[in-house]
Amino acid sequence: MHGALLTYIGAFLLLGWGTAHLFPTRAVVSAFGEISADNKRIITMEWITEGVALIFIGVLVAIVTYVDRSSVLAHVIYWTSFLTLNTLSVVSLFTGFRNSFIAYKLCPFVFTGASLLIMIGSYGE
Repeated sequence: MHGALLTYIGAFLLLGWGTAHLFPTRAVVSAFGEISADNKRIITMEWITEGVALIFIGVLVAIVTYVDRSSVLAHVIYWTSFLTLNTLSVVSLFTGFRNSFIAYKLCPFVFTGASLLIMIGSYGE
């Protein structure tokens, strides 16, 4: 049960962080100031895409944990989620982490933390 709990915590951390991406999208784009309409659309698209991707990973991990967390498919999903989140973490370290806005600095920790919770939970108990 403890393993599943850790996996669910990792999944819900992603679900929450992804949802938190979606609400301030307009403010984030506005913070860039006077930029072209194309650049505004690209930033909007990328901001929403990251939020949706995090929500998707969190929901997918929660579903396979609920259905059968010991299956081969579940472990493939856990590993691919782990690799994807840590790739996003590295990208965030070299981009958003260098920004002065604190929420950007939290991304690598959230991504890595969630990935570790998912992996540790997937092998627990």
